[in-house]
Amino acid sequence: MKTVLKFKWPIAISLVLLTAILFMLAPDLAKQAEEAGSFQLLDTADSQKAAQMLEEAGEAEETISLVYSLDQAADEAKKKEISSAAKEIKGLNKIVTEVLDPFESEEVEKQLVSEDKKTVLMPITVDGTQDQIIDLAKEIEKDVLVENDTVYITGEAIINNDVNESAQEGLKKTEVITVILIFSLLLIVFRSIITPFVPLVAVGITYLLSQSLVAFFIDWFGFPVSNYTQIFLVAILFGLGTDYCILLLSRYKEELLAGHEVEEAIINTYKTAGRTLFISALAVFIGFAAIGFADFPIFKSAVAVAVGIAVLMLILYTIVPLVMVLLKDKLFWPSKGAASHKDSKLWIAFSKLSVMRPLVSMLIVAVITIPLILTYDNDLSFNTVDEIDSSKESVKGLNLISDAFGEGDSLPVQVLLKKDTAIAKEGDVTYLEAIARDIEKVEGVKSVRTVTRPTGEILEDLYVDHQIALLADGLNEANDGIQEIRLGLATIQYNLRDAANQLPSGGAGGGGLLQAANGIEQINGQLDQISGSLQQGLPPAQAAGGLDALSGELGKISSGIAGAGNQINQSGSQIGALKGGLKQLGGGVKASKDGLAEVTTGLQKIADMLDDMGDTKSVRDTGLFIPAGTLDNEEFEPVIDRYTFDEKKGILMEVILTENPYSRDAISTVHNIKDTVKRSVIGTPFEEADVAFSGISSINSDLNDISSADFKRTVTVMLVGLFIVLFILFRSAIMPLYMIGSLLLTYYSAISITELIFVNGLGYDGISWAVPFFGFIMLIALGVDYSIFLLDRFREESIGGLKIRQALMHSMAKMGTVIITAAVILAGTFGAMVPSGVLSLVQIATIVISGLLLYGLIILPLLIPAITVSFGRGVWWPFRG
Repeated sequence: MKTVLKFKWPIAISLVLLTAILFMLAPDLAKQAEEAGSFQLLDTADSQKAAQMLEEAGEAEETISLVYSLDQAADEAKKKEISSAAKEIKGLNKIVTEVLDPFESEEVEKQLVSEDKKTVLMPITVDGTQDQIIDLAKEIEKDVLVENDTVYITGEAIINNDVNESAQEGLKKTEVITVILIFSLLLIVFRSIITPFVPLVAVGITYLLSQSLVAFFIDWFGFPVSNYTQIFLVAILFGLGTDYCILLLSRYKEELLAGHEVEEAIINTYKTAGRTLFISALAVFIGFAAIGFADFPIFKSAVAVAVGIAVLMLILYTIVPLVMVLLKDKLFWPSKGAASHKDSKLWIAFSKLSVMRPLVSMLIVAVITIPLILTYDNDLSFNTVDEIDSSKESVKGLNLISDAFGEGDSLPVQVLLKKDTAIAKEGDVTYLEAIARDIEKVEGVKSVRTVTRPTGEILEDLYVDHQIALLADGLNEANDGIQEIRLGLATIQYNLRDAANQLPSGGAGGGGLLQAANGIEQINGQLDQISGSLQQGLPPAQAAGGLDALSGELGKISSGIAGAGNQINQSGSQIGALKGGLKQLGGGVKASKDGLAEVTTGLQKIADMLDDMGDTKSVRDTGLFIPAGTLDNEEFEPVIDRYTFDEKKGILMEVILTENPYSRDAISTVHNIKDTVKRSVIGTPFEEADVAFSGISSINSDLNDISSADFKRTVTVMLVGLFIVLFILFRSAIMPLYMIGSLLLTYYSAISITELIFVNGLGYDGISWAVPFFGFIMLIALGVDYSIFLLDRFREESIGGLKIRQALMHSMAKMGTVIITAAVILAGTFGAMVPSGVLSLVQIATIVISGLLLYGLIILPLLIPAITVSFGRGVWWPFRG
């Protein structure tokens, strides 16, 4: 400290200049957080695999939706207006790749118009950055939408942007409220106009320098960042920095009142309170540095606080001593004696109970905390929409979709199956229906949309039993055609005999006509036989072969009739009418021949289809059959375009849930869908396909898995790190154990209080998913400070020669006011988060506020001394007893 005081001006000027230069040059931290996004999942997460899969295929598109809320059912004029808007939007911006007109067909209208016809959905597929999507939404609102219409624009990108904006608005409110609050509290505590400016200046420089360094680290080293980064820097640096300043200024005042000179008072302050401050800051630093062991980038983004703590220590050991030297005792003007902290009467009263009657003190703590902990259900919520005000258009639109179409329709789960090669056969596609059927059986699934069921309803035409019924109808039609040809040929046969009888006996051509009539009689007999055999199960292929042969015979008969007609003509017969009749009979035979050819073709198609069915393994496996060429059919092309990607290598399945996509039930359903798909693809052409899952419910499922694993790992690392540091600094293995244990008791009591308020009281689905992690890190890292404040003073007094009980009571009297003041100030800085309106921040603030007050007013003064005095000299085990 002597060196710092000696070079105080160069050090201070250098730090101020560095802060100013870095602040001007540093990237915008808020912009970096926005670009990082609300969800930053690992590449191994299913939803990230899906995003990567689509991006590699050049189809990393998003969908936003216009939601029309109409006063009455859409009439023709309104339909035309909406369709016109769809066309206009399609040409509005280059990032728009597709706009689905809700009235382009009856099938589409069923999907996009509610049953009461008052809610109309217009999905818009876009391919662009979040900024571009937001700009598009503003452009649509300004240039396309009719002023008097009630239309909401919603979608994942819009909602995430609203969350980001709410977080930034909340940060601005928090910064202003925090500064006002700290100044007011310090004014009350120190009763000095000058003193409050010291923490504000010190922490202000710390915050600006830390923010700049973190922003550079993000650019240079890929440092994690999220919406939480800045607001945690504000709350913790201002709260903790103020606490540390109070600790230093209080001890500095004590030293001045003891008659020491300014420089000596500063040196003594940093030898005593400075040591406590260093231990506390180190514990907090380790707590936040432990977050670096998390896998989840959003959790890791709080590691920026560790940077802030390091900078804070630098400022407290350089700028604050300079202020002390410059202002001397004027630092506390106009207050005099009141500037020093008096002994805490409350903690003196607590000490008489906890030190003198430890078991009663422990019992009181148990009575207060255990009932709270027993109410804790660990209800978590993944509903991003709860994070923002319900008055936002994106929320209104989403709620309107849920009300009109069902909660699950607004944001379906997407199942992606991607093979190395394109889907080559229609038989492969039939397995999709089998997979879809299995998914549909999962509890919580409303319907599935894919190639085989584009509207979510099963296409009956694909089922073999339905197709066999159609084939049976085709055979009946073929049989009817044969019977009709038989009747026509019978008539021709009769007319041929009649014509032969009209010729003179032995006249030319008569024999040919009789021969043709006999031939037709034989063909008719064979047709009758084929018809009967078809009814009895003759294979269509054999029937087609027989008919083909008979068709050839009819050709010969037709030629015979024509030859007989020529003979009659050459003989000069005068039977003119007969010539015309023979010509008609020949035409009738030819028509019968053509009819047989058509029947033959139909039977051959039936035969080919039956052969295909018999040769296709998927028919036996799935009960489905798609005729060859169906996928290339022009009418089927829109379906293929919608539900395939990457040149037909990938298949998309949209799963509509029965519940809210953001709910915990949806997460459970997604887990079951994943298990079902993995089982269902076994033994199918998709067994070796890459499988991924997308959609908000899938993202939340990944969040749940990753955050749970990260919580356990990070908490373990943090607690072990704290134990090691406290073990070394206090030279005791016992003291760190019950310090950490008391903080765990505080955390679970605080989160129980938070759950009671927000879930049982306000009716939310649960505590926001990120809150337990951040609440734990904040409360443990900050709460350990207060136990260090007390027990380090206890160590100091104990080393000074006081016995355990006296050392504890003296320490509690001296540190009580400091700890209570620090807890109130730190709770106040977190209380400044409440007006932010961001639910997760309000809940984190609730945990920290209730935890710090519970710890500072009950657990720390009642439990810690009681346990300490119970161990006696054994509290220093294994180093001294």
